[in-house]
Amino acid sequence: MNAPILPGPLADNPRLDRWVTFPAPGKVTVGTGRVELGQGVLTAMTQIAADELDVAMERITIRSGDTEFTPNEGYTAGSQSIQFGGVAMRQACADVRGLFIDQAARVLGCKSSELSIRDGIILRNGAPTGQDYWTLAATVDLAGKATGSGRRKAVADFASIGQSSARLDLPAKIFGAAAFIHDMVVDGMVHARVVRQPNRGATIEAVDDGAIRRAAKAPIEFVRNGNFLAIVGNDETAVELAGAAASDHVTWRHVETPTPLQAEASWLVQRPAIDRVIGAPEPADPQGRARFEATYTRVHLAHASIAPSCGLALYRDGRLTVWTHCQGVFPLRAALSRTLGLDAAAITVHHVQGAGCYGHNGADDAAADAAIVAMKMPGTPIRVRWRREEEFLYEPKSPAMVVKVRALLDETGKPADWTAEIWSGTHNYRPGAGGNLLGAQALPHPPPEPPPGDVPEANGGGATRNGEPLYDIAAKRIIHHLVTETPVRTSALRGLGAMPNVFAIECAIDELAERAGQDPVQYRLALTTDDRARAVIEKVAAMAGWQSGAPGGAGRGRGIAFARYKNRAAYAAVVVALDVDETIRLRHVWCASDAGLVINPDGAINQLEGGIIQSASWVLKEQVRFDNGVSSLDWETYPVLKFSEVPEIDIELINAKDETPLGVGEATAGPTAAAIGNAVSHALGARIRDLPLTRERIMATLLKE
Repeated sequence: MNAPILPGPLADNPRLDRWVTFPAPGKVTVGTGRVELGQGVLTAMTQIAADELDVAMERITIRSGDTEFTPNEGYTAGSQSIQFGGVAMRQACADVRGLFIDQAARVLGCKSSELSIRDGIILRNGAPTGQDYWTLAATVDLAGKATGSGRRKAVADFASIGQSSARLDLPAKIFGAAAFIHDMVVDGMVHARVVRQPNRGATIEAVDDGAIRRAAKAPIEFVRNGNFLAIVGNDETAVELAGAAASDHVTWRHVETPTPLQAEASWLVQRPAIDRVIGAPEPADPQGRARFEATYTRVHLAHASIAPSCGLALYRDGRLTVWTHCQGVFPLRAALSRTLGLDAAAITVHHVQGAGCYGHNGADDAAADAAIVAMKMPGTPIRVRWRREEEFLYEPKSPAMVVKVRALLDETGKPADWTAEIWSGTHNYRPGAGGNLLGAQALPHPPPEPPPGDVPEANGGGATRNGEPLYDIAAKRIIHHLVTETPVRTSALRGLGAMPNVFAIECAIDELAERAGQDPVQYRLALTTDDRARAVIEKVAAMAGWQSGAPGGAGRGRGIAFARYKNRAAYAAVVVALDVDETIRLRHVWCASDAGLVINPDGAINQLEGGIIQSASWVLKEQVRFDNGVSSLDWETYPVLKFSEVPEIDIELINAKDETPLGVGEATAGPTAAAIGNAVSHALGARIRDLPLTRERIMATLLKE
């Protein structure tokens, strides 16, 4: 008989005591490499553990993102927490439960098949045996490796999985407990601000430390290591004042500043790039079939995190301890080891919750800032908090993208051959992928700049994510131009390239439906035989009361779009109703999603809803502007969707509990963007293919009509 195949994260972390321990009578500690970023993942993981271990949720303490205690699951990203991490958690807990059942059978001298567990108590034929997890814990070796032989619960036996459960992390956040890293206080802690190197290769020319000290109005110290310069002090207000003043009193050589032209996505098309073709070469067309071609663009986006990045570090007795709200504590530990020349075994990284980020913002860099200063000040805890302007200036941006769609059509007006040609900078500059930390770039011997690269297709792709339409088209390909030089540092933001790619695909599908004189819903249904795709399209159309041939124009429109995130995670279809005058007002959004087995329906709906709202903000408002450098420095110059602008949202989950769990965190971003684009076209009778859909673009379109 073949050995069971362990889920990836469990195969990489087979020691069961990294996943489950029984520290005290009646208590269970569960470990996960996934971290809480506001998505409710720790609540869902607790539900999984409760069901598979047969204990009440109240008994479980969950520990996450800790290089000392938890499994290494890389990054909490890509909508993979439940789809992969949750599956691994289930199997680990099932293995643990199986080991305890077998041990109890040996102690009781009976068959394992006679035993069961209820809230941690071992039952024999339904009656208590006097044994439980805690009486047996000393005799069960959880340091051994998982085998995958533990039998997971059947869906019918779930008590917590599939039920909405209140978020475990919210009470502390709502009622003011020290829930965030920004609230942490460590004995002897001092505050630091970094005088940021403007760009890789820039060097300090002069520092007017007297002027900076005068601005602080309280004692401060300077910590310098090459072109890395930090201001440190006991009084955070003084350090903040000094950090803000430093921009006027530190001069730099070799400064490079982006220009307004470089803020436009079209700038990418003429830049050096690494080119490749995914799929068969694009064919000639000797038959002279009808052609469709259109180009869609999106500008750079910022994370615009609610709270600026923050990190703490302490170097004592040859060991470095770091507290961070980054998405991957193990990759950060590896990057710090490379940066500081310190053995990874001498570094401990603890995750502490922040205000969420949905991608690679400044959290890793702030942690590295604190670590670099801590190495220069042994025994003193260092806290670095970025300023708001610093966050907008220096966090990695989501790259601008250009997507050109070309299709050859059959005699019915449906695409028979499809090409997506994509220009984009990298979506993956994370430290664990070889990307450099900002602080590392300023040190005397900075690591070499990593070669250009992006997320491989095996992991869903970066710029190419969702670049292939999930429709029954005979021939499909992607031509990818990875632009090797971008005006700002770019990396991962929610969905990576999926949003602009789905925007291009689903807007093109609408344009083709209009060209063929067909209803957009029926046109999509005619293009797919995927039953789950058809189900979400039909469901959302019914939810929205979709009427074929409903008139548009006069400033009122509705649009539909669909995608399966990464073509392997959750399915989502979205309908948007809106009004357009000089600006766009969203009236109502409907969404149907198939996420397979849903652990916490309320949590999944929150994720889908959050993706809709964030995508609407990207589509209607957000763009990073350059004017002698990045000029989007706050929410005045980088506006986001206001609470008053959030439409009514209805979401329904298709019950697919017998299917594998599918990630939902990024599933609605692409369909929402395209549904808005299609609704605007329906309202105006004209297509806008460049994001964001600003007042200027709307007025320009109206003036052409």
